[in-house]
Amino acid sequence: MKTIILADNQDITKAGCKYLLNNIFASQYAISEVVGKKDLMTCLAQNPESLVVLDYTVFDFESVNELYNVSSRFANTSWLLFSDDLSEDFLRYLLFSSDAFSIVMKDNSIEEITTAFRETVKGYRYICNRVSNLLLQQPRNNSELIAKQHLTSTEKEILKEIALGKTTKEIAGIRFVSIHTIMTHRKNIFRKIEVNNIHEATKYAIRAGLIDFTEYYI
Repeated sequence: MKTIILADNQDITKAGCKYLLNNIFASQYAISEVVGKKDLMTCLAQNPESLVVLDYTVFDFESVNELYNVSSRFANTSWLLFSDDLSEDFLRYLLFSSDAFSIVMKDNSIEEITTAFRETVKGYRYICNRVSNLLLQQPRNNSELIAKQHLTSTEKEILKEIALGKTTKEIAGIRFVSIHTIMTHRKNIFRKIEVNNIHEATKYAIRAGLIDFTEYYI
């Protein structure tokens, strides 16, 4: 029997989900509740083909990267993110990085939430109308982000390579320059776009249109 894992720290949300799921599926699926990342990992190890209904905003994942890494580890697990509010940057980063994630919001209609449960438990991807409309819009600020910070063409290319996961040594080899030169470029890029780490730089590159979503996913 497939397991549906409710990963949410709000008791009222878990109670509402259980009520709705039991009405929809009439106990066809086992329903488990977890209250933290450690419990979730244990449950996934025991049930690697589960559907996880997760409120990321109240759970103890440290970053979207950590969530993505867990989803990659459990490749046969489907994820339905079920939250009050998720930022556009978060949605774009996660949804275009992996097709394991579906989205429905807690203030969506019962009909749309029910559809999300029905589709995702069968292994299909579901993205609610509000998020779909948001993602169809052009990423905010796009080229203006780069222009505003006055990145040079070389800096744009290096930022793209960083966002695609290349190491400093690899970038230096590709460009036939020293590692020190790339480190200097990287420091200047991070200062100009006001980020502190590779994860933030990657999100910036996605928003700015420096890398294609398909290219990034590959």
